[in-house]
Amino acid sequence: MPLLDAARAASSNASSSVSALPPKQQRPSRRSFLAAAGTWLAWLHTRSAWGLAPAASYNVRSFGALGDGATLDSDAINRAIAAASAAGGGWVDLPSGRYLCFTIHLRSHVTLRFAPGAVVIAATPDFSKPSRQYDLPEPQPDTVTPYQDYGHNHWHNSLFWGEDLEDVALTGDGELWGRGLQKGDGPAEEHPGAANKVIALKRCHNVLLRDITIRQAGHFGVLATAVDNLSIANLRIDTGRDGIDIDSCRNVHIHACTVNSPFDDAIVLKSSYSLGHIRPTEQVTISDCTITASYAVGSMLDDTYRPLLLGAAGGWPARVGRIKIGTETNGDIRNVVVTNCTLDACHGLAVISEDGGVVEDVLFSNITMRNMVGPPIFVRLGGRLRGPAPVAPGEIRRVSFQQIDCVSASSDDCSILAGFPGHPVKDIVVSSVRVQHQGPGKLRTDEIPEQVAAYPEPNMFGDTPAHGFYLRHAQHIELRNIVVEPGSPEPRPLLWIDDVRDARFDDVRCSDPDAAGVRGINAQEIFLNGKLIALTP
Repeated sequence: MPLLDAARAASSNASSSVSALPPKQQRPSRRSFLAAAGTWLAWLHTRSAWGLAPAASYNVRSFGALGDGATLDSDAINRAIAAASAAGGGWVDLPSGRYLCFTIHLRSHVTLRFAPGAVVIAATPDFSKPSRQYDLPEPQPDTVTPYQDYGHNHWHNSLFWGEDLEDVALTGDGELWGRGLQKGDGPAEEHPGAANKVIALKRCHNVLLRDITIRQAGHFGVLATAVDNLSIANLRIDTGRDGIDIDSCRNVHIHACTVNSPFDDAIVLKSSYSLGHIRPTEQVTISDCTITASYAVGSMLDDTYRPLLLGAAGGWPARVGRIKIGTETNGDIRNVVVTNCTLDACHGLAVISEDGGVVEDVLFSNITMRNMVGPPIFVRLGGRLRGPAPVAPGEIRRVSFQQIDCVSASSDDCSILAGFPGHPVKDIVVSSVRVQHQGPGKLRTDEIPEQVAAYPEPNMFGDTPAHGFYLRHAQHIELRNIVVEPGSPEPRPLLWIDDVRDARFDDVRCSDPDAAGVRGINAQEIFLNGKLIALTP
């Protein structure tokens, strides 16, 4: 963030905008007052030296917003943002209230500050009245649209959107409620005047999203495409589809977010072709986040935590959640760290390349999981190859999973590391992992299909032939200090290996000695506790 905007952020508590303060602000001490005053004066001196006027705050009520939940306030909020932008930047304050809105346009050097009790509600469009609709989706050429779904191809059809911006922030204890948004239901989502995202950003840099709550977010809570220097901190997202999608971005930090997303991914990194060219996603950290898919949408936020009922998905896969890399991988994804996160009642960690991209240099560490409906770890290199020709298969390499504890996992699908013939996953290290699963699974005697071009989900192979790890089309694999504990007698071996070369298993244990075997076919250079072994089916 440039010095000017860092100074703005540092002095935000010293702003003269009374309407943005919490209603019970404590009186500051003399020391804190002097510190704030010093920061404020230094900032004024900096702006004066640069020939800039002091940034101002703009209360949306001064521009006609009523916040009564019935009157459309999007025009008033857009006027306040435009005024701040015309002045060279500033804060736009939304006091407590319920602001019914269609599309709100973000602008450079403008921070939106939501006071406690401020709720922006996505209005339900009236397609017979142009004034009661969202911005139309921007056109995309036919050379781009076939390679990702509709939601990734457009940004303007959103509650908030910004394109080609810098130094933008949405902060505060308010809520963004996507009540009138579509969640990705084909024709309804694509109807002109409809919207499907709460926040959409394209080709921006220096962006901060902090402390806000997102409820019922349509298709995406946050879609960031080609956004660099992006910080997302302390968001609470309770939604029916994707929580946070990071696509073709660089220098991204996602910290201390809580996401309940029963029917889709919670946090997902991608590198699609939506820009019309390939751009990698790189230098990403995801830390101290809580992911779940076990609650009815909205019940995490209202603190009732109602269990998700079977059949509630209405045709969507239920209890997805998860932290995922992929599936859209036309470009590369690299230099990623995921650490200190908890997952509950959802799928686990997924690393996927399907469309020619290279996924490399990824570390997962210090992860706890409970009540999982899918495998703790799913690594899949596939051959969907959805992109402009020619597209060659990608790679997955140098991925590590460390210090992972999973309790009460599903027994149908064990952890999977799988490529496809001629294209192995490589250099995967799994260490210090403990998995408790319910058991027993089903013993497989049939041939397992390759599913090269199928959509990558952990159940794509059916019940896995092992109850600990299933390795298929893999090279240079290390499993160290692994403990698997089935809850009942398990007929399957601990490890099943198919077309694997150079795998080393050290201190890999099972609580049931009868289910501790290592079996497989087409294996070379397999070492168990330092000794070369031969495998049998």
